[in-house]
Amino acid sequence: MSNFINDKILPKIMAFINTKGMQALKDGMVYSMPLLIVGSIFLILSFFPYQPVVDWFASVGLIPIFDQAYGATFNLMGMVAVVGIAYTYVKNEGFEALSAGFIALASFILLQPSFVISGTEKVNGIINKTWTSGQGMICAILVGLAVGFIYTWFMKKNITIKMPAGVPSGVANAFIALIPAAAIITLSTCIYAFFQLGLQTTFVEWIYQVIQIPLQGITDSLGGVIVMAFLIPFLWFFGVHGSTIVSGIMGGILQANAASNQEILNAGLELTLANGGHIVTQQFLDQFITVTGAGVTIGLVVYLAFFAKSAQYKEIGKLSVGPAMFNINEPVLFGVPVVLNPILALPFFLVPIVIGIVEYFAIYFGLAPLYSGVMVAWTTPPIISGFLIGGWRTALLQLFCLFLSFVIYLPFIRKADKMQKENESKAAQQ
Repeated sequence: MSNFINDKILPKIMAFINTKGMQALKDGMVYSMPLLIVGSIFLILSFFPYQPVVDWFASVGLIPIFDQAYGATFNLMGMVAVVGIAYTYVKNEGFEALSAGFIALASFILLQPSFVISGTEKVNGIINKTWTSGQGMICAILVGLAVGFIYTWFMKKNITIKMPAGVPSGVANAFIALIPAAAIITLSTCIYAFFQLGLQTTFVEWIYQVIQIPLQGITDSLGGVIVMAFLIPFLWFFGVHGSTIVSGIMGGILQANAASNQEILNAGLELTLANGGHIVTQQFLDQFITVTGAGVTIGLVVYLAFFAKSAQYKEIGKLSVGPAMFNINEPVLFGVPVVLNPILALPFFLVPIVIGIVEYFAIYFGLAPLYSGVMVAWTTPPIISGFLIGGWRTALLQLFCLFLSFVIYLPFIRKADKMQKENESKAAQQ
């Protein structure tokens, strides 16, 4: 089975993952994370979980200040993503990439509505943050990839304006980008005209209705949870960084789900499924399916550190406790190892799936709240992260899921520990 997967399945998966587009998407989306995490601090302050504090903030006029900071971070995630994806695509191809990022940003803004209706008055010349945030995420991804591809094509074909030697690099790069910029912006203008004149809409609105809403619905399902929860440890089992790959591909949609939830709260509505809330968000993935690392290996680490009979396993457990608290589990994945270990394969695949199902139904039946836009760094320790993203009920749910991890891993790691102990005893007798 291992040979079949390594020879037949993994090469196809890796071929897809290593495509230029997937690499640009995975690495380009990372640029938005600092803004989301910092913006979450102001979001927590604006929706502080203690009403007297909220009332005091409001009385001194701080709530609008917090909202302004939140709007300048969360609501720009699409803009950051489109720049990051185009920039990464061109950079990976070996060309000067900053110009491509700015061209992608211009195209992204061009393809959006440039007005809002205020009462009966039409206000022109605006950038609507509705489309630069979660609702514009899929459009941002498509534009970033398209601009990266087209810009690179012009560079490879040498269809550029070349300046003589001695011209400052900044000036030379600006002229080099001129022809591809003209072509890309002209193409974007034609697309805008087609949707505006032909369909009475814009490209970003059409993408949102036709592609993004269905994609968010697919990810926001139990089937989507099971697929994500399985793929991450499956890839890791063969030494491929499944967490980065799945999060890189799905991150844009999961972040859009969280942004949609926050928009419900911003509209003064209760965040419920009936009001259009999403269960599966970036927090769902980071703080449950991959909490303490891929495979949710905290149960394995606890056994190794406190109950293992094997000297090697006990030492690995002690070394792994600290990193596991910050959701890093490479020491145990490669130290035991879990990677390519047939005894631990089943619990490694099963634990995140079980936890994903438990979390999904806990939220679905109202035992735990839906997640707002509050994001925390993926290295935030469990329980603390649960409290920050969802309050005490989410922290308690996290604690229960960590206990499940120990229960499911227990019979398998006990068997592996016994075998390792026997091997150590035989080695000592030789």
